[in-house]
Formats: sequence, C-alpha cells, structure tokens
Amino acid sequence: MGKDEELHLVMFPFFAFGHISPFVELANKLSSCCPGVRISFFGAAASVSRIETMLEPTAKAKVIPLTLPHVDGLPRGVENTSDVSPEAHELLKPALDQMQPQIKTLLANLQPKIVFFDFAQWWLPEIASELGIKTIFFSVVMASCTAYVTSWLNYHTLPTMEEMKKPNGLCPKALELPETITLKTFEVLDFMYIFKSFNGTLSVFDRNMKGINGCDAVLLKSCRETEGPYIDYICHQLKKPIFLIGPMVPEPHSGDLDEKWASWLSQFQAKSVIYCSFGSETFLTDEQIRELALGLELTGLPFFLVLNFPANLDKSGELKRTLPDGFMERVKDKGVVHSGWVQQRHILAHESVGCYVFHAGFSSVIEGLVNDCQLVMLPLKGDQLMNSKVIASDWKAGVEVKRRDEDGYFGKDDVFEAVKSVMMDAEKEPANSIRKNHKKWKEFLQNDEISNKFIADFVENLKAL
Repeated sequence: MGKDEELHLVMFPFFAFGHISPFVELANKLSSCCPGVRISFFGAAASVSRIETMLEPTAKAKVIPLTLPHVDGLPRGVENTSDVSPEAHELLKPALDQMQPQIKTLLANLQPKIVFFDFAQWWLPEIASELGIKTIFFSVVMASCTAYVTSWLNYHTLPTMEEMKKPNGLCPKALELPETITLKTFEVLDFMYIFKSFNGTLSVFDRNMKGINGCDAVLLKSCRETEGPYIDYICHQLKKPIFLIGPMVPEPHSGDLDEKWASWLSQFQAKSVIYCSFGSETFLTDEQIRELALGLELTGLPFFLVLNFPANLDKSGELKRTLPDGFMERVKDKGVVHSGWVQQRHILAHESVGCYVFHAGFSSVIEGLVNDCQLVMLPLKGDQLMNSKVIASDWKAGVEVKRRDEDGYFGKDDVFEAVKSVMMDAEKEPANSIRKNHKKWKEFLQNDEISNKFIADFVENLKAL
C-alpha cells in the first residue's frame, strides 16, 4: 500500500470485556501512533455505549453494533458474558457462529484491509479471504499460555493428565517449553475445559487452532524481553508470521479517586493497606471467600476486599451469606468489603496501598506492576494459572498463594503466609529480590520509547502484510 494510503482495520473481539478491553487498547494505541489508521470496531449492540467510552476521543474509530441471533436458553438482551451466569456463557458461542452471514455482509460493505479477530471466530479467515481481506488472530493472553495451548497443535488424541502436567513430552528436545510450565492436578483439571464441546459446537481448543491455522498472521500481546522462550516456541509450532505488540500498558489513569475511598485509605500509613480483587468475572466459592477473609484478618493489616458475584445473584445477600460470622464487626475499623465496580487503577496508585492480592488476570498484572504494591497471586482459572507462574517464577516479581495439588484448596494460613512474605518480611529474601525485580519491570513497562517502537514496528508489519 502507498505511504499515505489510509489503513482501514476491523476489530472483532469475543463478547466478554476481558477480551474487548485488549482490542480497545490496541485500537487506541494504533490510532495514537499512526494517523493513517481508521478503525471499525464490532461489538454487540448492548455493549456499544460502553465500548465508545473506552475508546480514546482522538481515535478514528467507529463502533458498529451487531445483532445476536436468538439461541434457546440465552435470555433475550444478553449479549455479553458479564450479563449472564457462567453456565450460560457457552451459549454466546453458537450465537456468534450464527452471525456468519451478517459479518460477511458487513465486511463486504466496509472493505477493510485487515480484520483482527478473537479465539471464538474460527470461521472468519475463510469469509475474509473470499473478500480479499487479510486476517490477524489476536491472542489476548500471555504468550506463555498460547505456547502451552499450541503444544497440542498436531496432537490427534486428547492429552493425558501427565502430558498436560508436563507438556515437554510433546516437544522436540531442541525446543522445549521452560520448566515454569509444570502444572498441578487442579490446574490441569481446569485447563481440560478447553477440550470440551458445549451445545454441539467446537471446543475452545478447536476454535483457537482453526482460527490460527486459517489466519494470515498471529498477534501476541507480548515481547521477547518479557517472554522470549515462549515466543520462540510459538514461532516453531505455528510456522507463520508472528507479530508482537508488547504488553500494551494503558495510559495513566485520569481524574480523582472517589472521596469516600480516598478518605478511608488516607487513614493508614504508606504501603500498609492490602487491596484484594478478582475482577468482574472471576468468582470464588463460599469456602474460598471464608478462608480469604480470615487470612486477610490474620495479617492484622488494613485491607480493601472486593468480592463480585454472578449477575443473577443479589450482591448484598451473598456478602452476608458467605463472609464468616462476626467478621464485619471484628474488622470494622480497618477492613472494607465491597461488591461491584471500583476505581481499581486509582486505588492501586494510592500511597497507602502496599499489597495487591488478586487473580493474576493479565491486565491486572500490568496494573499491579506499574504501581509499587507487592503482588500476591491467587489464580482461579484459565490463563490466570499460567500468568501467575510466569510472574512468580520467570519474572520473580510476586508470590503465589500456596495451594493443595489435587483440588487447589487454600486456607487462611496460606493467604497469611503469602502476604507476610512480601509485607512483613520486606527486608528479607525473597521479598527484597521481588521488590527489585518489580522495580525493574515497572521501569520497562513505563518506558514510552520502547512502547512506541513496538507500535511503530507493528504498523510497518501491517503495511507489509
């Protein structure tokens, strides 16, 4: 394409804000660094206004509403995983599969140069190819998780439990995954979800592999500085263009923290408060809530605990039901328990917050690393399990809560010990080394020159494609 020719791109994430957010970040980064980029962003009609608020005002981006076909069992008006119970998430995939004619018509009318698509849209490359449009599979998880999944790329039977615990048995000796990728029993049981078929549709694994095999290139939200060995492994497995865009650190947060929370946090000494949250769509069991709450209480430190529940449940009723008897009364002077949205990035940046206990979702990992709070990871599902291993073992920038192998059980003492290791033993090893590594990664992630080069190089790759 000519140097000054407009580059029209389509962003098409899966209908979950954990997927939509990285696509929005990508749109914002490309718009800010490349004036010749124009973006059409596909989103379910019910999510359009929220996506519009997430896009930078300066971005040349238009959100295009999609109509979800009706699927039996999926309540009408539900168009996003956050609006439905976890059991009904799977029904969004057959709804998406039925959208192929709608998407083909849209693409034929828009005629973009390139479509960025997600794991669920396995059918997109063929449709786009017929229209002369290039496709890029955008993997919104860390490269380590993508590497783990692609280890079964040419495997024709389901891997065994032992093969999933140590996937290096499937690798050529010249190129093995780092030893970090060794899973516990409960982690393997969770990952087996990717091989399951729901409602007669393709499994997550098959969707991923068909999408990756059919696309023109794969984009990783990573870079060699952070995950070099995993990227090398992916290149070896996929044998197609692999583009890197770096970790995509969001712009610094703007505005002020709500006065209610700013006032509460300001009562406490610098770096003394534990902030604990598991995102909007990761839910703890009753037992996990109880042990987590008691573990935070055991530390004796002030804490801000955010607990969320599936959309169909009453939040205040669930808090009363799941928290230990007498807990709120015992911690009333130094503990807050909240359900619902909070200004997480503002809270993590507050001078009183010294520790972040969380699920190790990738966006949350980045938010934690660009602040000065110590990371205590309690991953509960999917890519969180892999992220936590990389941060604790490869980057050595945080600690994991100790868990039982067979079922992932953790008790209050496990929570206490993990927090103690980074908060109360701050000047001892390994806390001292973790602090130094955290500082190193923070400086890397906040280096605008490095970040801008990732974007500039990627735009050149797009133009070449």
